[in-house]
Amino acid sequence: MSRAELDEVEDQLWLVRHGETEWSKSGRHTSTTDLPLTEEGEAAALKVAPALAGLDFVQVLTSPRQRARHTAELAGFPGAKVDADLAEWAYGEYEGRTSVEIRKTDPGWTIWSHPTPGGETADQVAARMDRVVARARAADGKTLVFGHGHALRALAARWLGLDVSEGRLLVLDTATISVLGVDRGVSVVRHWNVIATG
Repeated sequence: MSRAELDEVEDQLWLVRHGETEWSKSGRHTSTTDLPLTEEGEAAALKVAPALAGLDFVQVLTSPRQRARHTAELAGFPGAKVDADLAEWAYGEYEGRTSVEIRKTDPGWTIWSHPTPGGETADQVAARMDRVVARARAADGKTLVFGHGHALRALAARWLGLDVSEGRLLVLDTATISVLGVDRGVSVVRHWNVIATG
């Protein structure tokens, strides 16, 4: 689909994952820890700006975490409205740990299939993402959100009417753009995990 065709379609939810942080680079689960972007993360976030420039968004929302807010600023949206529902999945006791470390004491653990002690349940995340979906669907035009890996994957699953656990099928890299939409009444993925080239 061309840029012109994308611009004509109004029923869209655009997703941008924040740029790289030291913890995302090393695979450490990061939810409430408020880390800044690395230099590489800032450079990648700047490359998102040209891809979004000139598009008409009726609402632009961001997670409250600085890594998402700063990505929004660098991408050309310093006025993005903070939306607590876009915060990353709360990892509880697994905050700051890698999956390999977690599996030493919790074999086979994934965020999609196992509980997170002291963190959020999949149902709690689904409730938050459903509110974001409702706001996007109620908007008269395109919505742009800046957020996090697991939360945005969960958001995409809920947009498609799937269980949050189906987000496991949607790999999402830092500083990428994804577009969800509706085709003939069916919620669809139009583009996924697109790396902005600046």
